[in-house]
Amino acid sequence: MSLWPAIFYVVAAFLSGSIPWSWLLGKFRGIDIRNEGSGNAGATNLFRVCGRGAGLTGLFLDTLKGALPVLAAKYGITGIAPPAGDWIMAVTAIFAVIGHVFSPWLGFKGGKGVATALGVLVVLSPLTVASGLVAFALVLSTTRYVSLGSISAAVAVIPSVFIFEPDKLPVQMIICLLAVLVMARHKSNIVKLLRGKENRFSFHGDKNAG
Repeated sequence: MSLWPAIFYVVAAFLSGSIPWSWLLGKFRGIDIRNEGSGNAGATNLFRVCGRGAGLTGLFLDTLKGALPVLAAKYGITGIAPPAGDWIMAVTAIFAVIGHVFSPWLGFKGGKGVATALGVLVVLSPLTVASGLVAFALVLSTTRYVSLGSISAAVAVIPSVFIFEPDKLPVQMIICLLAVLVMARHKSNIVKLLRGKENRFSFHGDKNAG
């Protein structure tokens, strides 16, 4: 079996995931979001620093850059590479998120990976991502901590994937790995939460909240 599809999809996923859309949207407004707010190069900090419109645009683009490579691996690209099997698709998914978290365009530093993981999960297992979104929404609406909502979503998808994808070992493994990666990326937030120093999120884009 040719290695070309695997190499193509994995490299394409990393490059797609590495595009720092939220940072670029901030720079378009003359702001380096890494020097503002929480200092994170993701959509939540973009929302905080540049407002709702920019934040939602960043969220959409960061989600899309995770979904597109996995969709390409699932269905193939005519004339370039055929559809990939479950294992290649799963590895493609993890590399899209790795590209976001360790973007070479930002010195191998990026966002938390939540939005890009969301895009990946929408393709791999829509029902699993739905359970994560419910957990995120419930926690965010009651606590206004985005970080706690993201961690709760990551925890929720682990048992959910075994329920909704009982016969897909590659999907189970990758979703569990992504969940652990997202939780690990929130280590500093967990410390702040325990110390009572984590900022709450403002739905109005208040840079002094969230």
